[in-house]
Amino acid sequence: MAIDPQHLLNYPIPEVRQTLTEKDTAFYALSVGVGTDPLDEKQLKFVDSARDFSALPSIAVVLGHPGFWVARDDTGIDAVRVVHGEQRIQWHKPLPVSGEVVGNTRVTGVVDKGNNALMYSDKELRDGNGDLLATAGMTTVLRGQGGFGGDSEPLHAVHTLPDSEPDISVDLPTRPEQALYYRLNGDDNPLHSNPATAEAAGYPRPILHGLCTLGVVFHALFRELVDYQEDRLKAMSLRFSSPVFPGETIRTEIWRDGSFRARVVERDVVVVNNGKLDFV
Repeated sequence: MAIDPQHLLNYPIPEVRQTLTEKDTAFYALSVGVGTDPLDEKQLKFVDSARDFSALPSIAVVLGHPGFWVARDDTGIDAVRVVHGEQRIQWHKPLPVSGEVVGNTRVTGVVDKGNNALMYSDKELRDGNGDLLATAGMTTVLRGQGGFGGDSEPLHAVHTLPDSEPDISVDLPTRPEQALYYRLNGDDNPLHSNPATAEAAGYPRPILHGLCTLGVVFHALFRELVDYQEDRLKAMSLRFSSPVFPGETIRTEIWRDGSFRARVVERDVVVVNNGKLDFV
């Protein structure tokens, strides 16, 4: 059944005011696998508030998160069939480890791809003083809900990877229960926790959140390209091409210019493609 694009473009996604604690900040980093090497001082600064503590920059995707709003009855979206297609982050200021943060999310475009539809949304993340910290944009694939006769051109160009072989390859494991941890960051879509929901969506078992996969991939990029230096980051974009099942190993393949993709080692399936990290 086709959705109503104008309804979604005007949909009042509630503002989210969140009181961020140092515990929240450390938990996010742990939930994407940071700290697996307890002797790595550079990782520990993102999980141990007793030292020179910093927020892992990819936390921008969960702060001020509006929750699984697409599942509301008045959206007209078949929530069981939605897929996170693409994610973008632009960093404007260093992220706090505690304090008030405010997220304002709006739908910025809806594209008709025939059988499917693409819904674009942006979240502006601000601190309690109103200063813009980051902008997080996502593309949601609404499977089986196209055909409304709208514009078919994507709103964001996809990055083209180099023709050469990657310069760096980084393997980072996920844990069997990682989706159950990660959902406590505010994304409670049952696709990641309920076997029956996963089966209804066509998966043999619950899948890892796309944004958790992003966090694992970001960790590899953050380590290899900027040596954990937050002030060197500008923006990041990627396309999710296949789900990860909790417990699988994610291999991030990186080019020196910031291009990247990622695959699951056990199945040799590309799960993230067309990635680009912009940094100085």
